[in-house]
Amino acid sequence: AILPIARRPKTRNNTAEFPQGRYMVYSRLRCSALVVALAVSAIPTVLAAQADDAAKDKQKKEKVYTTAFFDSDEPVAVTLSINIKRIRGDKEDDAPWRNATLTYAAADGKKTEIPIKAKTRGIWRLKNCEFPPLRLNLGGKTTKGTVFEGLDKPKLVSFCRNSDTFEQYVLQEFQLYRAYSLLTPMSHKARLLHMTYADSATGKPMTTRYAILLEEPDAMAARFNGGILDAKGARADDLDRDHALLVGLFQYFIANTDFSVSGLHNFELMTRADGTVVPIAYDFDFAGAINASYASVDPQFPVKQVRDRFFRGYCGSPDEYQKTFSLFRDKKDAIYGLYSDKIGQLLNKRVSDETLKFFGDFYKTIDDARRAKRDILESCVR
Repeated sequence: AILPIARRPKTRNNTAEFPQGRYMVYSRLRCSALVVALAVSAIPTVLAAQADDAAKDKQKKEKVYTTAFFDSDEPVAVTLSINIKRIRGDKEDDAPWRNATLTYAAADGKKTEIPIKAKTRGIWRLKNCEFPPLRLNLGGKTTKGTVFEGLDKPKLVSFCRNSDTFEQYVLQEFQLYRAYSLLTPMSHKARLLHMTYADSATGKPMTTRYAILLEEPDAMAARFNGGILDAKGARADDLDRDHALLVGLFQYFIANTDFSVSGLHNFELMTRADGTVVPIAYDFDFAGAINASYASVDPQFPVKQVRDRFFRGYCGSPDEYQKTFSLFRDKKDAIYGLYSDKIGQLLNKRVSDETLKFFGDFYKTIDDARRAKRDILESCVR
């Protein structure tokens, strides 16, 4: 089965590929049947080798990750001071780390200033947003004793445009991370920052907007005594069955087509001690549940707008999918509750109401045997 990379293909440094150029089969379709057969037959060996290497690397690492930062839902009020003109100009793939500071009020009310470094990341947002997405370097002794202790190099999801509408997009994406975590703990934890962006060159604040700080892949994997596999070309048979079906249905739930498991586009693979490989989704800003003004659908798909659901998950038996449907039904009230709690109330009420109505259409589908068969079971990727 071909899993094309949608709209915004992303690459990773030092990313391994399955042998015989198997990933080229998915992305370019320029490979003979013989090479495809050889590549497919080698997948279990490659996954086993990758898992073994990950286990050895884990044993060698002395770093201990902590997720204490993500144990609270309370947004952290913080000021990021950085040379805004310079960081905006860092458009290259391997941008340099820039000096910055984080300032926040500790529990005793005392202001704490932390010297850090930051660099730009991403592809689409880096080229199209007023303020670029960043990765923060919080490692070392400077964060010891602070709220950020234990974090290393997490991603910061910032506003794209300095407007209330685009800030709502950030809050909506945060809600999708929360919903995902209700369905499975094998997902990235996230926490809101109420961040003031200040220009270190002038000392003047630029704006104050909500942002998301994401749990790092290695930290997430460490929670399950696992590791991250940077190996492209994985198929359904290489993945933990339950989680492959779950994550495919979650992408359909939020109407997201901007991903590729085999291409590691907005996906990570986590290997566990028992040898299973779990697909982990992230980056949901192109989802129809958010309906961002800049979001689009790959023209090769049979839908024209992001609000239209198109199932791109792997195939499973009717019984397997009924089990997954049941999980979504069991979590429905909790997911809906996210939009009325303290964090959910940060969203515009109209946005919340539209989102819940959109989710309701999903539940109508899985509760209707004919619709579920047509739109999910018969539309799956084999």
